[in-house]
Amino acid sequence: MSVFTPLTRPELETFLAPYGLGRLLDFQGIAAGTENSNFFISLEQGEFVLTLVERGPSEDLPFFIELLDVLHDADMPVPYALRDRDGNALREVAGKPALLQPRLSGKHIKSPNSQHCAQVGELLAHIHLATRGQIIERRTDRGLDWMQACGEELMPRLNPAQQTLLQAALAEIGSAKAQIMALPRANLHADLFRDNVMFEGTHLTGVIDFYNACSGPMLYDIAITLNDWCCDEQGRIDVPRAQALLGAYATLRPFTASEAELWPLMLRVACVRFWLSRLIAAESFAGMDVMIHDPAEFEARLAARQQVTLRLPFAL
Repeated sequence: MSVFTPLTRPELETFLAPYGLGRLLDFQGIAAGTENSNFFISLEQGEFVLTLVERGPSEDLPFFIELLDVLHDADMPVPYALRDRDGNALREVAGKPALLQPRLSGKHIKSPNSQHCAQVGELLAHIHLATRGQIIERRTDRGLDWMQACGEELMPRLNPAQQTLLQAALAEIGSAKAQIMALPRANLHADLFRDNVMFEGTHLTGVIDFYNACSGPMLYDIAITLNDWCCDEQGRIDVPRAQALLGAYATLRPFTASEAELWPLMLRVACVRFWLSRLIAAESFAGMDVMIHDPAEFEARLAARQQVTLRLPFAL
């Protein structure tokens, strides 16, 4: 189970009392996490999620709280941080920064169709539109510089075919870095995978796990999202799903010519980011009872993105 910091009932009861939400009825660890410890919390006044932030500097946490407040105020289905009686959103339990948030309804979709993808594209556009006019700045700790440094560090531990694939991608990132960073910007979810979105049927009811959120090129967020939602088992792009996602997004925020030019590259950049982070996780948590996503999935996707025929909808 991916709970890095176990909690006892007395610890939880002490932590939860200042929220005034009634007695603790039940709690359980959530096995899906790979970076933070998460718990389902049942209280007399409702269902909640408690997150203990395990990775990243604690000084970044006000950013997440502010971003989720902005999105909640824009009527998006996000798990904003609840305040205790003294107005504190960020608190501590078991020596870890902790946030209590409403539990959103719905369930994750393992096999999305075009309707699901269209709603995800629409959601992503709303996130970008809500923040691009007044971006809350946060530099990602897994950006282009990190990819290059991490890739070089991991290179000796890869086989020759993997090395060739990664070296070409890193060289491409290095030569296009300035162009990428000049793309239109907003706040990004930066991890909008299927296990971070909930649906009831084909109705999107919630988006969670903003702990990789940052400021940056909107196109990068779209590439990350499409690489997961619109991909077949061999790592290839499922064109009908991809067109549904991109079309729904572009209806709300049209793409620019510079985004259209860099689109194939950005799909590859998004693959590199998650291939590398999964390789690191596989090394770090080897032999531990922690959910580890398969790095080979994004190796295959990067290989499949060497030739991209999918274009963005009409770019202005």
